[in-house]
Amino acid sequence: MKTVNIMIVGVGGQGTLLASKLLGRILLSKGYDVKVSEVHGMSQRGGSVVTYVRYGSRVYSPVIDRGEADFIVSFELLEAARYTAFLKEGGRIVTNSRKVNPMPVITGAAQYPEALEEKMREKGIALDCVDALSLAEQAGTAKAVNLVLLGVLSRYFDFTEEEWMVAIEESVPEKFLAVNKKAFLLGKNA
Repeated sequence: MKTVNIMIVGVGGQGTLLASKLLGRILLSKGYDVKVSEVHGMSQRGGSVVTYVRYGSRVYSPVIDRGEADFIVSFELLEAARYTAFLKEGGRIVTNSRKVNPMPVITGAAQYPEALEEKMREKGIALDCVDALSLAEQAGTAKAVNLVLLGVLSRYFDFTEEEWMVAIEESVPEKFLAVNKKAFLLGKNA
């Protein structure tokens, strides 16, 4: 089996690391060789965070280069646009439609780019853009955006719903299980 490359990008504190761990866990349970690598920017200050998840019959490196990502899962629209160069031809971006203003926008030094979703589609990028924050809040907490986005991503894998639920159970503290499972299912059915 060829190696499949997934980038998970977001802003510090959004749950990108949990998403990559959960994804790595389900892939390992299916018998794949899996490599997960985390690249932290100024994650404690709301900076960019990137994790790589690579899987296949044999994976030699944890890093994804430009033009190699089969999927990019983005927790924020600008982060999705920032990493489009990493997407391979025929790849797909799963992104939250909500915007998180970066520090230059907050301080007034820059403006948030307009029409990012339309610009990515004009480039021919396959894009699933969902309001993951609203779905997470519907599930019970704004902190479940990561599980909503994994639910959307899950549509491109042939793992059963039960396999995903087991991975969630193994990755999330028990007191947060119900809300995270609900968030995942809302994303999957979005």
